[in-house]
Amino acid sequence: MNSERDQKGVYDLRSVKLPYLAGLPLRLFVALLDSPLRALLIPRLWRHAGLAWFREQCLDEPPTLLPIAFEGELASEAGSVPQDEFPGPPVRPGPGFRFATVHGYAKAYREGRSDPEQVAHRVLEAIQTSNAADPPIRAIIAVDREDVLNQAAAAAERIQAGKPLSVFDGVPVAVKDAMDMVPYATTVGTAFLGRSPAEKDSTVVARLRAAGALLIGKANMHEIGTGVTGANAHHGTVRNPYDTNHYTGGSSSGSAAAVAAGLCPVAIGTDEGGSIRIPSSFCGLVGLKPTFGRVSEFGVAPLYWSVAHIGPLAATATDAALAHGVVAGPDLKDPVSLHQPSPTLAGWDNLDLCDLTLGVFWPWLRHASADTVSVCEALLAEFEGMGAEVREIAIPELEAARMAHLITISGEIAQAVDRYRRDHGREHSLELRIKLALARECSARDYVQAQRARTRAMTHFGQALREVDVIMTPTTGLAAPVIRKAALPHGDSDLTTVIEIVRFVTPANLTGLPAISFPVGYNDAGLPIGMQAMGGAWQEHTLLRLALAAEQVVVRQKPRLWYRILGE
Repeated sequence: MNSERDQKGVYDLRSVKLPYLAGLPLRLFVALLDSPLRALLIPRLWRHAGLAWFREQCLDEPPTLLPIAFEGELASEAGSVPQDEFPGPPVRPGPGFRFATVHGYAKAYREGRSDPEQVAHRVLEAIQTSNAADPPIRAIIAVDREDVLNQAAAAAERIQAGKPLSVFDGVPVAVKDAMDMVPYATTVGTAFLGRSPAEKDSTVVARLRAAGALLIGKANMHEIGTGVTGANAHHGTVRNPYDTNHYTGGSSSGSAAAVAAGLCPVAIGTDEGGSIRIPSSFCGLVGLKPTFGRVSEFGVAPLYWSVAHIGPLAATATDAALAHGVVAGPDLKDPVSLHQPSPTLAGWDNLDLCDLTLGVFWPWLRHASADTVSVCEALLAEFEGMGAEVREIAIPELEAARMAHLITISGEIAQAVDRYRRDHGREHSLELRIKLALARECSARDYVQAQRARTRAMTHFGQALREVDVIMTPTTGLAAPVIRKAALPHGDSDLTTVIEIVRFVTPANLTGLPAISFPVGYNDAGLPIGMQAMGGAWQEHTLLRLALAAEQVVVRQKPRLWYRILGE
């Protein structure tokens, strides 16, 4: 294996310094992009982003339009993880603060110490209180009180009769506002979508409802899922429960804040470029992005076709595993989801890591803030103490992979929202209008070039995963950024920080590989730091296993803002 000195020659990602825009300068810049001067501005911006360099790359690979990893027989019926594989309560809870968990709710209900109706009233009160706070948390933006109480009453009746639907029966769960859920509209974080309620549940919501989950409402999100901070000019910027002056991360911002604040032990998010893992890292949670196609996209806003994933954000590894067990598996309403082997959680709780080799591309792992690198390296040492082998690897052409993801996600979102451009284009936030202006300049040639680079990236990561079981990095290059006063209420453009945030997460979306973020420590300001593990296709149980192992040694800290829903 190459030495670290040799690897530095392979590593080609870099930090950049770009202007920060907010307030009047941001408005003026957007006005220029709406004028004929955009013909001069946009090519210059794309050159800064690396498009000219990317166009010059010689790529001989055929394009990969969807990163489907399964070549076996297509599933012919809906399926999920067998309930006999669902995790039981942890035998050895981790050190530090203990969040309320799915099993904690289930045990309290069955022992008569609480019931779903009592929990529903407390959740509703906490949502109202959190949104009336100064500053408001804005984790949950739509609540149908009558619907929540009706769900709770039905769950209480089932549990009292000794016939719960599953361990999730009556347990509060929040759902990102990109997924259809009766009786709510789906706004996707915009000011103009979601004028009428959804007529049927998305598959993910239907599976949670069938398991008895108490669906408490729609979680806030970064508009159209395009941002990584959690700022939303229409529904309010989501605040981090560890410090309300800091971002939650996005785009599944409300889902993360809801779990970290104690409103629910599990929430569902989407991930197109880190949108589950980034807020999980910033808010001290476990966030799983499954393999492409593992979870049905039916009933989810059709914004991204080849980089989109759905998964859980949870307080603990066990809760993430439980939620994944409920929602994963083939669905006849989503043809892409039929390209998968049977989902499993077998062996996910084996804490003897002697059979695992963890790959580290050191220049990549160390391209982060000093506190992030320090706690990640410390956890790798802990994993070695549990029996894992840490092995150096090298992954070339990460810059080409970064550009391929950027062009892919930009092209797909521009195509998805162009139908609204004439009537609603100016109703988008200023930040999103900049992104869409840039996205519309990508050509079909650029998109095909990106898919050829995707093929090459899948080869590079596949080669690395033949040497090791898992690739380890930080989740983000820094902890949750502060919310600048200039960014409120209309948002800002801070591409320098965005690049630091997304450095490690986008390859998993481009390649379709599963990836997880789990808490690894905290910085001096008490803000959480997450570590990411990427695995081979369909290895979600291995990634959850690492998250559970980390939970044994990482001392969890209580968020500054946390609501006790379950009671004493």
